[in-house]
Amino acid sequence: MRCAVVGHVEWVEFVVVPRMPGAGEIAQGESVLSEPAGGGAVHAMQLARLAGRCEFFTVLGEDELGRQAERRLADLGLDVHAQRFGTTRRGWVHVDAAGERTITVIGEKLRPHGPLPLDGYDAVFFVAGDAEALRAARAARFLAAVTRELPTLREAEVPLDLLVGSARDPGEAYDGSVTATIVAITEGAAGGTANGQAWTAVPPPGPVMDAYGAGDSFGAALCFALARGDALADALALAARAGATVVTGRGPYAAQISA
Repeated sequence: MRCAVVGHVEWVEFVVVPRMPGAGEIAQGESVLSEPAGGGAVHAMQLARLAGRCEFFTVLGEDELGRQAERRLADLGLDVHAQRFGTTRRGWVHVDAAGERTITVIGEKLRPHGPLPLDGYDAVFFVAGDAEALRAARAARFLAAVTRELPTLREAEVPLDLLVGSARDPGEAYDGSVTATIVAITEGAAGGTANGQAWTAVPPPGPVMDAYGAGDSFGAALCFALARGDALADALALAARAGATVVTGRGPYAAQISA
């Protein structure tokens, strides 16, 4: 299955702390990982692991971090198609003893500009980009997107096969303003619903290390399964396993599921 992701990259430093500090406190943390991440990269890596390959249409800054990100993403196995402009966005992820992550980002999210050469793809996941990039993505047989890009989804006015949002994150709420065949709304450990059909979260197969990337891995796996023709219940089961498994590794890539 030929897959692609249109999305962003941010260079992320992962720091483990005993607990998130309160106002005025100083926390002693341990730096454990430095990676190109962000929703675009995480979706792309999960799709690559399931489909065997994924092409990633993104933007990399005209700086050393952008060059490092391109090398690392290629080492991870992604086929990177990068536009070059701006400064690489940076992020800090604090992971507490329970594995919960708290994220701070600095800098503008660099969104790919369209049109993009996306004819002939079986599945494209739109994570970030402009309206022309999204219109180009509609050439794919199956098109998924995230609710955090609702303004662009409204502007582009293209129908989606899958829209993934969150009931817990106000920035990923769904207001009904976009046409989608399947709307999946996640609720973390409580599972979620897809077109009103509830699913139950899967217990992690090991100790929870880091919740970063759980929602993105869930969405990418759901896209993959639906695009290959799985029934909705089966697709949700695969996606739930992907979201539960990724939290058992450090960072977004160490424990993503494979086909």
